[in-house]
Amino acid sequence: MIEWRGQRVLIVGAARQGIALARFLATRGAHVVLNDRRAAEELREAQAALVDVPLKWVLGGHPLGILDQVDWVCPSGGVPLELPLIVEALARRIPLANDSQIFLEHAPCKVIGITGSAGKTTTTTLVGRMAEAACNLQPATFNRAWIGGNIGNPLIADIDNMSADDIAVMELSSFQLDVMTRSPQVAAVLNITPNHLDRHGSMQAYTAAKARILTHQTLGDVAVLGSDDPGAWGLADSLRGDCISFGLARPPEGQAGVFLHEAWIRFWDGEFAHDLIPREAIHLRGEHNLANVLAACAIAAAVGIPSEAMRVAVDGFAGVPHRLEFVRTWRGADWYNDSIATAPERALAALNAFDEPLVLLAGGRDKNLPWDVFAEIVRQRVDHLILFGEAAALIRQAVEAADPAECPFSMHECTGLQAALEAAAEVAVPGAVVLLSPGGTSFDEFKDFAERGAFFRTWLNQQV
Repeated sequence: MIEWRGQRVLIVGAARQGIALARFLATRGAHVVLNDRRAAEELREAQAALVDVPLKWVLGGHPLGILDQVDWVCPSGGVPLELPLIVEALARRIPLANDSQIFLEHAPCKVIGITGSAGKTTTTTLVGRMAEAACNLQPATFNRAWIGGNIGNPLIADIDNMSADDIAVMELSSFQLDVMTRSPQVAAVLNITPNHLDRHGSMQAYTAAKARILTHQTLGDVAVLGSDDPGAWGLADSLRGDCISFGLARPPEGQAGVFLHEAWIRFWDGEFAHDLIPREAIHLRGEHNLANVLAACAIAAAVGIPSEAMRVAVDGFAGVPHRLEFVRTWRGADWYNDSIATAPERALAALNAFDEPLVLLAGGRDKNLPWDVFAEIVRQRVDHLILFGEAAALIRQAVEAADPAECPFSMHECTGLQAALEAAAEVAVPGAVVLLSPGGTSFDEFKDFAERGAFFRTWLNQQV
C-alpha cells in the first residue's frame, strides 16, 4: 500500500472521480495538482467542493510542463490515454493510477467489481440491493453495503466511513480498468461484445482492458463469468482464483454456477442444485435482463448472500432509469426509454425484449462499431425506423444494404431527437411500442445518455 504523504500527484479531470480522489489524497498529505481543460468559470462547483482542501488548480488546457517533478498521474475515466499529456507521462515513465485503483488498495472490506459491455449498471444495482437486504437479515451478513464506482458515487469518497464488516459493490468501465493494476476479491465479467472501439482502437485492446479486472486476482479470490457469452467465458482459462459461472444451462459437475431450470433460478455447487428465486419474481423485460439477474445471483452467492436476500432484492425491482424504462402510454402506444443503448448490440437486446409492433428511434454518434447485424434485425422486427443525429445516414445505408425481410417498414431521417420524437408520434398506433434505443452515443446533441433520456421523458410527459 502506497504512503501518499509527500507524494506529488497530478489528477487529470475535475469531475466526480477527480474531485473525490483529490480530497482523499490531499487529506493524506499528498501534494495534489488538479488539471482540467475547462476554464475556471465552468468549474465553480468543483472548486467550491474542494475549497477546504490544499491543492493547486491548472485549468484551461493540459500543458506538458505540469508533469515536471510529478510522482503519479491519475487520469479520470473520461480522459483518453491518447491525450498528449498522458502519452508524455508514459514516455517519462511516470506511473498511472486512478480513484478505483487507489480505492481497492485502501478499502478495509471485501470488494465486488462488475464490468461488461452491457448490463453492468443493472447488475451492480441488483447486487447492491441484495447486499443491502443481507444487511437487514438476522443475523446480518454485512454491517453495511456501499454501492458506487462507474455507476455513480466514487467509492473512495466513502472509504473513511467503511469498516471490515462492510461490503463494497463497484461498477468498473473499460476506461477505468485500462490503467488498473489491482483486482477486486470478487470480479465479474458479464459479457464482452464490440463497444468503445472509438476509444480502444480494436476489439483486442478492448477485451484486454475488460480482462484487467481479473488479471491481479490471487488464490482465494473469485471470478464470475457469463458462460453464454464467448467473450466473457473465453477468459476462464486464465483465472488465478475460483470461478462461478452464470448462464441458462446447468454447469458441468465440479463447476459452480447459477442457471435457469424450468421456473427457478438455481445455484449449482458442483454437485447439487439449490433453489434461489422463482423466475416469476423477475419483472424486467428481455432475455438480457434475465442474464443480469442470473449474474447478480452468482455474484451474491460468491460473497455468501442468502437466497432470502436475493429474493427481496429482485422482487419488485423495476429497473434502472434509461434502461428499457417504461415512461408512459400515450395515444395507446407504450413509450420506452433505453437511452443507455450506445452500441448496436445493446439496441438489439432491447428490440428482442418486445413482441409488439415497434417504432424504433435510433442514431446519435457512431463509435466505429458494425451495424450490419442491427440492420438485419431491424428489417425483420421494426415497423417504423426513425433515424436521428450524426449516425442517421450511416445507419440508413446499413439498413438499405440488408436483405429485405418479411416485415415491411418505413424509414425517416431527422436532424435531432425532438424531430425524431415528433415523427414517431405520427406513425405510432395503439398497441405499438415506441422505443428509444439509439445504438450510438449522445455526444452529438447531449452531454450524456442520461440527458438524452431525460429529454425523451420530458418531451413525452408534456404531451396531452
